[in-house]
Amino acid sequence: MGGRRRIARSWIEREADPQRAVPWTPLRNPLSESRVALISSAGIAMRDDEPFDQEGERQNPWRGDPSFRAIPRTATEKDVRLYHLHINHAFAYQDLNSVLPLERLDELVAEGLPGRSADTHYSYMGYILDAQELLQTSVPQMIAGLQDKEVDTVILLPV
Repeated sequence: MGGRRRIARSWIEREADPQRAVPWTPLRNPLSESRVALISSAGIAMRDDEPFDQEGERQNPWRGDPSFRAIPRTATEKDVRLYHLHINHAFAYQDLNSVLPLERLDELVAEGLPGRSADTHYSYMGYILDAQELLQTSVPQMIAGLQDKEVDTVILLPV
């Protein structure tokens, strides 16, 4: 069985009720008045930040580092490193917008579509088959950071 099928089957088996409805929360404010943050699964970290655990991923390709990193709104390709072994880093180093579209978000803000871009965005390492630590530790910490920065809307960027 191919890797993608194995991953999909693993997630399906973990889902207690695959027919459950996807939760939906309407915007509290119009998008033009909202502060937007991006969250990417590309394993992006600032060059001076702690790297994601690639050795753990090398030893067990089905395990990803469940931690996360904060990325400032001003980050560019020169400021970051990618630590995810399951994606091609070349695209991100040519154009960070391919995995974290900070410049595209700023362009939309300039047009007045979202009101503001958050000062801080987040990245974690995707390809996590056992998401317990991610969901119990990292996600609540990211949510607290988003709430602290008064973020209204989050765009999830699965890579």
